[in-house]
Amino acid sequence: MKICRVGDEVLRIPTPLVTDIDGALRETIAKMFYTMYVNKGVGLAANQVGISQKFFIVDLALSQVSSGRLILINPEPVSSVGSATEEEGCISVPGVTEPVKRAARVIFRGTDLDGNPAQIEAEGYLARVLQHEYDHLIGNLFLDRLSPLKRSFLYKKLKKKRLEEHW
Repeated sequence: MKICRVGDEVLRIPTPLVTDIDGALRETIAKMFYTMYVNKGVGLAANQVGISQKFFIVDLALSQVSSGRLILINPEPVSSVGSATEEEGCISVPGVTEPVKRAARVIFRGTDLDGNPAQIEAEGYLARVLQHEYDHLIGNLFLDRLSPLKRSFLYKKLKKKRLEEHW
């Protein structure tokens, strides 16, 4: 699957709810995991591969923090506590990492791949990844959490890089 990059409109449009959990969705999710691993990511939102639906996948195996596949369909944040600032990057924003402030602990609710209610309670790195992927689904990038000056500088740099490399 092709990764959408900063500047692609699909990354800025809030995604609609998933209405059918079926074989096509399962196949899409399998392809997304493959795409995420090939791109050395730990999370991937549907709109990052051009699919305008509200779901994401996560596997922290490459981070050496933990492993285990997570799939959350129609996720919604339930609560958040504390704050932590850590370096963050994104496969849709290649070559850029910046410190980003996020909640230290979160609870997300949604649906699993079997159509059952699911709730994920997370802290630390997993909490950060869940928030990052959820941001994608509502049309935000981690760059939006930076100061206006830093964000403007990075967008200019990324635009120049995109023109030079013909993404």
